Amino acid sequence: MIKKESKNVARIRRHKRVRAKLFGASCVPTLPRLCVYRSNKHIEVQLIDDVKGTTLASSSSVALKLANGSNIEAAAKVGEDIAKKALALKIENVVFDRSGYIYHGRIKALAEAARNSGLKF
Repeated sequence: MIKKESKNVARIRRHKRVRAKLFGASCVPTLPRLCVYRSNKHIEVQLIDDVKGTTLASSSSVALKLANGSNIEAAAKVGEDIAKKALALKIENVVFDRSGYIYHGRIKALAEAARNSGLKF
């Protein structure tokens, strides 16, 4: 019998592979990383300084108290909010870390809203 691997296990493997390329010699270490986490009910995003290992800013559908945090509109609002917070910290350029998720749907909506609000990645 063939055992099927969990989708989350496969996502974590993709995430490790992507992180190896985002942080290291091939990437500019001075740029903060915009890391996304998506659950069935909510979406969260953090602006992380990997050199210091600290979170510079964060936003989520829970923090914004959105009624439905699992749709594209909520992801767009979270993207706009993190872009405002990043620009307030005078951060314009970031590296987008999609955490192994497919660039589609909520992840794409969050990224495009952040770009439209002034972030560059």
